[in-house]
Amino acid sequence: MATTPQEQWKENLNLHLLCRDCKEDPPNLVEEFSSGDMVCGTCGLVLGDRIVDTRSEWRTFSNDDQGSDDPSRVGDGPNPLLNGSQLQTTIAFSDSANGRSRDLHRAQNKSTHDKSTKTLLAAYKELGTFCDGLHLPTNVSNTTKLLFKKVHDANAFRGKSQETVIAGCIFIACRQHKVPRTFREIFALTRVSKAEIGRIFKQLEKFFAAENLAAKTKVEKTGGQMLEEGAYNTTQSTDPTMLCERYCSQLGLKFAFITLSKEIAVKTDKVGSLAGRSPLSIAAACIYMASHLLGEPKTPKEISNVAGVSDGTIRNAYKLIYPKREDLIDPKWLENGKGDLKALPTT
Repeated sequence: MATTPQEQWKENLNLHLLCRDCKEDPPNLVEEFSSGDMVCGTCGLVLGDRIVDTRSEWRTFSNDDQGSDDPSRVGDGPNPLLNGSQLQTTIAFSDSANGRSRDLHRAQNKSTHDKSTKTLLAAYKELGTFCDGLHLPTNVSNTTKLLFKKVHDANAFRGKSQETVIAGCIFIACRQHKVPRTFREIFALTRVSKAEIGRIFKQLEKFFAAENLAAKTKVEKTGGQMLEEGAYNTTQSTDPTMLCERYCSQLGLKFAFITLSKEIAVKTDKVGSLAGRSPLSIAAACIYMASHLLGEPKTPKEISNVAGVSDGTIRNAYKLIYPKREDLIDPKWLENGKGDLKALPTT
């Protein structure tokens, strides 16, 4: 195919710096950051000055230190999850002969000791361990830390143990980011009773809602408008469809089972067959129906192991949706032998 004249010739707008004496192409250029000059490496002619040093601002000496330390001239940025300016000088500890460095290190630690920061760091460490145990993403862990810091700064819930407050913050953060966890799962990890988690959850919801309302009122008085990102949204009840996706993955079921069980869970809410039932029971019953319909049946016992409800509860919930099976199951799942209504158990 013939090319057009525009495609044959194109203007090169790139700038090339060449030495006017050597005229080498490509040029042999050397950047001397100490003097800020651009020099020709062949003849030594200075071709430019005031070159900006784009390298790292600090130097590390990790290879020279015996203790594998890495002192840097520039420290970390401020952590919004900690209190104070966090701009301070740290005196290194050294076992010198006169012991003066050790004394200075101790004196400096006493002068900069912040009990509040120490408490927060200990709580964040415990909180991070719990989030890792539940396989929660980083954004959920960070939100939990932020919620806990709000409670800590307000000196609220003094009569509650730190572990109880952390459990409640984890439960709320999971709902905020659409990765809900049940009371039973948090209880198994934190050892805080399900009843206590439920109580602290309701109290924390009221506390965060009141704090958000006060902050919003304060901003509006100054003529501003509070951003949605900084506002606290009251959590809703756990959606059974979210539980269906996680439980099906734990059972090793394919994507088709996840899609079908979620569709059944949505329709049960419209039909009202399982009104008042726990989201765990609804999700388990929908997975039980979907697995039998698509020819890879799971027993109530297998589902109960991942859902955390008894197999009797799953059977009772299934009995309530079985009479509505034709309304709950879309005909597309029965086409071309995908599913069979006759394969559904009667009990």
